[in-house]
Amino acid sequence: MLLRGINLAQRNRVAMPELRVALEEAGFRDVRTYVQSGNVVLSSTRSPERVARDVGALIARRFGFEIAVVVRSRAELEEVVRRNPLAHVASNPSRYLVTFMSGELPADFADDLKAVATQEPFAIIGREVYSWHPDGVGRSPLWERLAGKRLGIAGTSRNWTTVTTLLTMADEGSAR
Repeated sequence: MLLRGINLAQRNRVAMPELRVALEEAGFRDVRTYVQSGNVVLSSTRSPERVARDVGALIARRFGFEIAVVVRSRAELEEVVRRNPLAHVASNPSRYLVTFMSGELPADFADDLKAVATQEPFAIIGREVYSWHPDGVGRSPLWERLAGKRLGIAGTSRNWTTVTTLLTMADEGSAR
């Protein structure tokens, strides 16, 4: 589970231990977090869509703000890692991002990205956008477009190190 926009500067502050407790109290099992930027691995029999709705409502009630919650199952995350369409160019995992979208992208979105991604390769596969930012994301027009809210659907990005770590954590949880 990926939470968009928490613990950014002084906005939407949530302590990870407090989030874990809240999720466990809501009936989720094996709750673990990775770093402070809203990466959660948990076990649930609920559908990914229901987990997203329930966690969004929980955060609004418990912490007082609304954020986008994007959920992928362990199998979906494994598929994201297996695909790895930019492995041949992405040499620095901190500059190789996967943007996880809450739904399918609009049909014209690829053209929109091509217009701004002159030096940054990207690939859209299903609900994920893989993007390689060799010069970093700080002034990247591609990153600005991916991070923006004008799509009408929620998305949140993680670097390749985080993506593969979350899969490892999910594997560890399923081995328990």
